[in-house]
Amino acid sequence: MSLFLGPMRHHIPGKKELTESVPLMELQPKKEVYIPLVAGANTDFEIFVQEGDAVKVGTKLACTKAGFCVPIYSSVSGTYKGIVKRMHNSLRPQNHMVIECDGKQEKIQAFKPLDYKSASREECVEFVKNAGIVGLGGAGFPAYVKYSKPEGIDCVLINAVECEPYITADYRAVMEDCSSLITGCKIMKKMANTDKVYICIKKSHPDLIEKVQSELHDAQGIEVKPVPDVYPMGWERVLVREVLHKEYNALPAEAGAIVGNASTAIAIAHAFEDGDAIYEKCLTVSGEGVKKPTNVKVYVGMPVSEIIEACGGYTSENVRLIAGGPMMGKTIVNDMFVVDRAMNAITVLPDKPVDAIACLRCGRCSDHCPSGLQPVRISQALKANDVDEMAKRGASSCIECGLCTYICPSKIDVTENVRKAKRIVAMKKKK
Repeated sequence: MSLFLGPMRHHIPGKKELTESVPLMELQPKKEVYIPLVAGANTDFEIFVQEGDAVKVGTKLACTKAGFCVPIYSSVSGTYKGIVKRMHNSLRPQNHMVIECDGKQEKIQAFKPLDYKSASREECVEFVKNAGIVGLGGAGFPAYVKYSKPEGIDCVLINAVECEPYITADYRAVMEDCSSLITGCKIMKKMANTDKVYICIKKSHPDLIEKVQSELHDAQGIEVKPVPDVYPMGWERVLVREVLHKEYNALPAEAGAIVGNASTAIAIAHAFEDGDAIYEKCLTVSGEGVKKPTNVKVYVGMPVSEIIEACGGYTSENVRLIAGGPMMGKTIVNDMFVVDRAMNAITVLPDKPVDAIACLRCGRCSDHCPSGLQPVRISQALKANDVDEMAKRGASSCIECGLCTYICPSKIDVTENVRKAKRIVAMKKKK
């Protein structure tokens, strides 16, 4: 880790007012859902259903063949129609399981609920594994892995920060299902074998802080930790630094912490109490490029085109469609991709031309980089096609937070340059 870390205290106008007070809008898919056969970098799945089979909400459809165990369950009832390739928010065509909806949404219990109070720590971790719970903050990493070896863990940090502009999905989910958040925290506390959980919420959301604190009357060892409204406070390294005043090299566990997302805690509670897999997603649809910004509750696999239509459509023909938030999300050329379990936002912005000029050598990208990198140096190495220099300059450590592009006075898309360098370095390592 570099000694020259950026200040990590940059306030970015949040534009949360577009959606945070808007109640959740529940949407139904029109005809079909397309459930991605993707679990992080793993796309090798064993399929448990045959074409023509009837499925219900909660039917186990597939599971990874190797690597981390990640089962996938159906989000709708209907008929399984086979596998097709279509664009995924990873910016690659991926296999998707097609289910023709019958409109009934008949549901089965995906798995038997578990009483976490009487179950052992190991049984709770195994339950989360078989339930297919992944991190719902955007990364989609299998949740059980973090709890498999809790030695040295002192606390769990629940990330309810949502430091990216526009996104309010976690805010609304917690406001509307706060009791499940607390239950999820209790389960995570047990799995981590610790007695401390800190729920991290921005100070600029006193209503959410008050709401969560009102639910903590019988929750021993769980408390709210208000944090500053700065970017990238939602990054786990910044959160650990702010709350625990500690640093680490690779993983938060080195600082005695496990970091989990607020929506993940809610999903864990639903799994233990109701036997529910992740079949619904709360996500924010916002930005000046969509007519009716709102938070929506949709079924996994629902086409984004249908969600945009339900939100009034686009404000103009030329928009920039982003899977995720405007800082860390990925721009996708059309709305034919679908909602997966890890997605938390669809951001739509007017596609205005940006007139970039030559780098001014001001150093602001380096000054603000939370990973302590020199993005301009990495960009130069990319331009020169010098892979060794890209690696030497730490391209692999980039978290793609977007801050270097945001603060660049030359309007250069620095983040995209570093992202490309990061991919090139990764490809060389594989070879």
